[in-house]
Amino acid sequence: MSVTTSTTKDVLLRVRKHVRDGICDDVQMPAPEKRHAHAALKTMERMLSVSPPIVLALILLVSWYLGTSYGRISSLILPAPGDVLVSLSNGLSSGILLSAALVTAQESVLGFLLALLVALPLGYGLAKSRLLATAVHPYLAAGQAMPAIVIAPLLVIWLGYGLVPNVILCMLIVLFPMVITTILGVQTLDQTLIDAARVEGASGWSLLAHIEFPLALPALLAGVRTGLTLSVMGAVVGEFVSGGDQGLGALVQLAKEQFDTPALFATLIILGVLAGLYYMTSWLLTKLAEAVY
Repeated sequence: MSVTTSTTKDVLLRVRKHVRDGICDDVQMPAPEKRHAHAALKTMERMLSVSPPIVLALILLVSWYLGTSYGRISSLILPAPGDVLVSLSNGLSSGILLSAALVTAQESVLGFLLALLVALPLGYGLAKSRLLATAVHPYLAAGQAMPAIVIAPLLVIWLGYGLVPNVILCMLIVLFPMVITTILGVQTLDQTLIDAARVEGASGWSLLAHIEFPLALPALLAGVRTGLTLSVMGAVVGEFVSGGDQGLGALVQLAKEQFDTPALFATLIILGVLAGLYYMTSWLLTKLAEAVY
């Protein structure tokens, strides 16, 4: 028997209320006079969570400066922070780093979106069908075990140079972890809640969209966060193999061939910033999903 959207949403709300009430039964809400102290404690906890990475970064930066200034380390092995900063500034002002970053971002985002379109239905099917899982799992494991650097030349031979093989390589690198997290998210759903929703009349698409998907969303978002960050690696590997002159991977290859270590470090900094932006975007998506659901 099918149900309306409002009915299935009511089921989900009742399920969430039951879980929330069960968690909060033994929790005493803070008194009004204690709320300011509670807020101050939360602020202190946030500051303590941010300060360790900042302190570690300062220690590494100072060690880097001292090592290159007084440790007699060759600039070919480890350039001075000032040289890296100059190379980074020149690359940004000329537009070379930004244009290369845009190419890599385009490849990685398209590869991630393609993997997302494949991973979600495939992971759900593998979680629900034992026959499909038995047939597909060995190939997924074999594909994941095969190094991307080996697959990339085949993609270049089959698809030529340019955007398409790099996007496909990104998709292949991102696909496996996203499929696995989708499978875990679906398989670890509380079957009691699913049965309760079926008793209320939820089935088919309504059960998937309003019950299973929201409950599996934390695992799905974990896969999204991992996959979006990994997509940068797929784009760079593709640019290494294709041997083109576009993308951050091409700049890394060029800097290596010219023994320009400061330019190499500057490109790595841009790659790190790009990966950080991806991770921050996925974190914002997670917070948005928590607010909506």
